[in-house]
Amino acid sequence: MGDETAKDALTRRGFLGVSSATLAAASVLGAEKLAAQETAGPKTISDKSRSDPGPTNSVLDAQNPSANHPLPTDAGGVQTFKYPFSFAHKRLQEGGWSREVTQRELAVSKSLAGVDMRLTAGGVRELHWHTASEWAIMLYGDARITCIDLQGKSFVTDVTKDELWFFPPGIPHSIQGLGPDGCEFLLVFDDGNFSEYETVLLTDWMAHTPPDVVAKNFGVSQSALANFPKKEYFIFQADLPASLEEDKRVAAGTLGMSPIDFAFRTMKYPATMSNKSGEVRIIDSKSFPVTTTSAAMVTLKPGGLRELHWHPNADEWQFFYAGQGRMTVFTTGGRARTQDFQSGDVGYIQKTLPHYIENTGTTDLKFLEMFKSPIYEDLALSEWLAHTPPELVMAHLHLDKATLDALPRNKPLIMPD
Repeated sequence: MGDETAKDALTRRGFLGVSSATLAAASVLGAEKLAAQETAGPKTISDKSRSDPGPTNSVLDAQNPSANHPLPTDAGGVQTFKYPFSFAHKRLQEGGWSREVTQRELAVSKSLAGVDMRLTAGGVRELHWHTASEWAIMLYGDARITCIDLQGKSFVTDVTKDELWFFPPGIPHSIQGLGPDGCEFLLVFDDGNFSEYETVLLTDWMAHTPPDVVAKNFGVSQSALANFPKKEYFIFQADLPASLEEDKRVAAGTLGMSPIDFAFRTMKYPATMSNKSGEVRIIDSKSFPVTTTSAAMVTLKPGGLRELHWHPNADEWQFFYAGQGRMTVFTTGGRARTQDFQSGDVGYIQKTLPHYIENTGTTDLKFLEMFKSPIYEDLALSEWLAHTPPELVMAHLHLDKATLDALPRNKPLIMPD
């Protein structure tokens, strides 16, 4: 029995010794395998697995390769952040048309909405006002805009391509297309649920006010109002206006012109940043005092990148108006999604979510970044890492010191610079 007990003990010790060595080796191999997996990145997917032999819309697939063949870095479910104006209903009338992208079309777009509008030469967006503020950029042609300020003083001016205007809520205004071919412009409103179908219109207001009340209000006979419109005009065709000088003179009356400039002559000011890969023009209340909505006008050359960044103070509403590109939005829980954008598309990124925009085409990519904030704010990944203790950054990203030192020290906005 004594020999068997000793033999059992030796066997147990041998087993435990071998087991400990095996476990230790497995632990080392497991750590090495984990490290290899971490550096290897996502697995590649075979062409057979990517195939789509069933019914498909080849035109949309070609325009949206990042949806049809997602990048291997995309992960999880991220709410769609793209809606083309081409999908929006066009409200067509004599004198022009309008179409809108609101939260009803793009569910994630809670703080801002957009309207694309076209007016013929002489076409009028009738006298009206909104419960939301109106920020606008001219995309094509020329227009005459009018309004009055809170002291009743008039503002009349002409605006052309790339110029802006801003009307606060409740400020009555109008827009009229000029020669030779009218205009097209983008309107951005600081309410995701905004709709052009819910605007205070002069003709609509008069059509729904008792005629005797209107006559008493104006101090005229009721018969003089016999031709008043019975419903809203919204957009209508009219003759071209008088000269700008004459319209200003007549509108000024005895009060004079408003001291507030509701328009912004964008191209009279230098770009905020410009390099070989493009330029950025930031317009907020610092340069355009009347506005409560801030914007960045971005141009990316082919291959250019609007660097990895985020906005701490507001959601970002985008409008792409030239070229093509793609954008990846990263969100909490390790989720990311990439979508492709062409001219006429609207994009939206919720506050604080990291993203980038890259020009994937052969021509300039141009887009707007819009924010429901009077001040533009952003933070860049390179800026953050460059101003964090280097040992901490190297421990996170496994970078060597030379690579870390090569990162831009100040945010370039566009790369490569």
